[in-house]
Amino acid sequence: MRESYNLLIRSQAKKKLQNLPRSDRFRIAEKLAQLGRNPDDSSLDIKKLEGEPYFRLRVGNWRIIFERHDMVRIITVEKIKPRGDAYK
Repeated sequence: MRESYNLLIRSQAKKKLQNLPRSDRFRIAEKLAQLGRNPDDSSLDIKKLEGEPYFRLRVGNWRIIFERHDMVRIITVEKIKPRGDAYK
């Protein structure tokens, strides 16, 4: 089995997560844990963002924008935003 990744969540993303409705918060936290365990998990809806070093993880109407550092096995969560605002 492959080693999992460490998740670093930027303070703005952490703040957003704490202010979400409980059900969304749990769903996103679950997906983040899954992402940390295996960022190549095909059951996660992940896409590389064009022209950027970031990826996005879709959780319902929420988008989690993150950077992946495979050499050091770290995933940095930059933003958690509703679908419409995520790419601005």
